[in-house]
Amino acid sequence: MNEIGSNKFGNLLVYLFFIVVTLLSVFPFYWMYVVGSNTTSAVNQFPPAVLPGTNFMENARNVFERIDFLGVMMNSLIISGAVTLSVLFFCSLAGYAFTKLTFKGRDAAFIFVIATMMIPPQLGLIPNFMLISELGWIDNLRAVIVPAMVNAFGVFWMRQYISSAMPYELVEAARVDGCSHFRIYWNIVLPIVKPALATLGIFTFMMTWNDFLWPLVVLKDSSVHTIQIALRTLNDVYSTDYSMILAGTFMATLPILIVFLIFNKQFVSGITEGAVKN
Repeated sequence: MNEIGSNKFGNLLVYLFFIVVTLLSVFPFYWMYVVGSNTTSAVNQFPPAVLPGTNFMENARNVFERIDFLGVMMNSLIISGAVTLSVLFFCSLAGYAFTKLTFKGRDAAFIFVIATMMIPPQLGLIPNFMLISELGWIDNLRAVIVPAMVNAFGVFWMRQYISSAMPYELVEAARVDGCSHFRIYWNIVLPIVKPALATLGIFTFMMTWNDFLWPLVVLKDSSVHTIQIALRTLNDVYSTDYSMILAGTFMATLPILIVFLIFNKQFVSGITEGAVKN
C-alpha cells in the first residue's frame, strides 16, 4: 500500500508540474490578449487589469487603420510559406545525400556545412545586402526568401533523422528494382521522415515569421513590409498605445498557433522518435 501511495503521489507531482509549465507557457498569450482588449490607461493603472476587457475590436480597428494589416500578413505568409517549403525540400534532399550516398568528400562537406552554424548571422548582413543590391532585389520578397531557402541546422536535423529511421538495405533494394536516387527520395524517404519534416517545418515557419532584422534591411517600401516590421511602425514618437500594439501582436501570433495545431501530432512524434527507438 505504501508503494502504491508513493506512486500516486509521484504521478500527482508530475501532473502538477505539467500543469504549472502549461500555465506559464499560455500566460504570455493570455496577457497579450488582456492588454489588447483593454485601454492603455487600464493596463498602466495599479493594480493593472488582469481580466479581458471589451476594447479588443476597437484596438484591432485602429491597427487596421494605421497599417495595411492584411497586406503585410499576406507578405509574411508568402515569405514564411516559401521558405518553409524550400527548406523542407532542400534540407531533406541534402540529408538523404549525406546519409545514403557515397561520394568523395562527403564527410568533409558535411563538416563544412555544420561549421557554418558557428558563424553569427550578423556577420553576413553586409555581404548579403551588397549581393541582394547587385541583383536588384531590394524591396522584393525574393530578397528574404532566397537567402533562407536552405540552412545548416535543417541539413543536420534531416541527416540525423534519416540515418536512424531509414535502413540502408531499403535503399539497396530500391536500387536493385531500378529506382533512381530521386525516386527513392521522393517515394520512400519522404513518407518515412514526415515527423522530422513537420518538426523542421514548424521551427522554420516560426523563425521566418518572427524574423525582423533582415526584412528591415532589405524591405524599405511599406507595400512589401512583413508583419513584424509593420507592427514596429505602430509606435509613436511621443506616446505608445500598448493596447493597440498588443492587439496587433496577438492577431499576428495566430498563424503560428494555427500551424502548430495542424502539425501538432507529427511535431510530437518527431521530437520523441529518438526516445522510443531501440
